[in-house]
Amino acid sequence: MAARLLPKTFRRLMVTRLSPNFREAVEMQTAPMEEPGPSEVLVKTRYVGINASDINHSSGRYNPTQKPPFGAGLEGIGEIVGIGKDVNSLRVGQGVMYMTFGAFSEYSVLPVKYAMPIPDIRPEFLSLIISGMTADLSLREVGRMKEGETVLVTAAAGGTGQFAVQLAKLAGCHVIGTCSTQSKVEFLKSIGCDRPVNYTQEKLSDVLRKEYPKGLDVVYETVGGEMFETCVKALANRGRLIVIGYISGYQSDVGFNPTGFGSTLAPRLLQKSASVCGFLMFHYADKYGESLTRLGTLMASGALKVQVDNGKNHSKRQLKGLEEIFDGVDYLYSRKSEGKIYIDLSPSPHPAATAAKL
Repeated sequence: MAARLLPKTFRRLMVTRLSPNFREAVEMQTAPMEEPGPSEVLVKTRYVGINASDINHSSGRYNPTQKPPFGAGLEGIGEIVGIGKDVNSLRVGQGVMYMTFGAFSEYSVLPVKYAMPIPDIRPEFLSLIISGMTADLSLREVGRMKEGETVLVTAAAGGTGQFAVQLAKLAGCHVIGTCSTQSKVEFLKSIGCDRPVNYTQEKLSDVLRKEYPKGLDVVYETVGGEMFETCVKALANRGRLIVIGYISGYQSDVGFNPTGFGSTLAPRLLQKSASVCGFLMFHYADKYGESLTRLGTLMASGALKVQVDNGKNHSKRQLKGLEEIFDGVDYLYSRKSEGKIYIDLSPSPHPAATAAKL
C-alpha cells in the first residue's frame, strides 16, 4: 500500500447510545490506524459537514436494526494518504469528497467508488454532497418545477435551502424563502430570492394569502409541524409539496411533530389535484453522478453561489477540531447559522499522533 507517514492512532466520534440528543448519544474515541484494503483508500479528513439529520443517525432512525457503537457523521472532504494495491484511478495527495456513515473521524477508509475527486480541498465542495444534491434531485425528480412557477423554500437560508432557492431561480421560477432573522433576509436577497419572509416579523400564512392568492406550485419543505400545515393549505391546483424533512421535530423522541390534518389531508389534496411526496436522497443513488456534475458546473461558472458557515454567528466564531462537532450540531439547531455549516479538522493534533508508516 502506498502511504504517507501516519499516526499510530486517530480519533473519531462514535454513537454509543441511541438518542436525538447528540451530546448524550456520541462519544469521542481513539482507535488504531486503519489500513485500506486492495480496492480502498485511506483519507485524512480536512472538513466535515453538519446536517440536521446527524441526530436522526444518532437516534438510529435510518437503520433501526443497527445497534451501537457505530460511527457518527455523514459527509466529509479530505486528502488521500494511502491507497490499496488495486487502486489505479486515485493517487496519494489527491482531494476527495465522500458521503458515508461514520464521517466524523480524523481518518476514514473508503471504497474507491465512494471517494469522489475534487479539484481542491475547500469547504464549498462539501456543501454539494448532501445539501446540494438533495435540492437538485428533489426539485428535478419530485418537484418537476417548470419555468414561471411559484416555488416556496422553507428554511431557505440553510445548507440545503440556499441551493433550492438558486436552482429554482435558474429554472425561471418566482421564489419565496422563509427565514428567522433580518441578516438571513439580506442573504436570501443576495442569492436571488424574490420574496424573503422573516417569520419572526411576518406571518407566512398572511403573506401567502395576500400576495399569492393563486397558491404555490412547488414547496421545498424541511421544517414540518405548523409550517407543513401552512404550506399544504397554500398549494395551488396541481401543486407539489416535497417533504425533505421535518427538522422542527428531530430533537423529540419520535422525531417529528404531528400535524393537525388527521383524516382531512386527503380531501385537501384531492380538491386541488395536489400532491405531497417524500424525498430521501439515498433512493436516488443512481443519479448522484449527473447531479454532482450539474452542480459543479454551475458553481464553477459562478451561476451558483455557495455560502459556508464555520461558526460566524456562534460565540466561538470559528468551529475547529473534532471536539467542536458537538458545538456545530447545537449551532445548526440554534437557527443562527447561514448556509452550510462545516467543521475544520486540520490541524487536529493529539497525544497519540507519533509518526509511523503502514
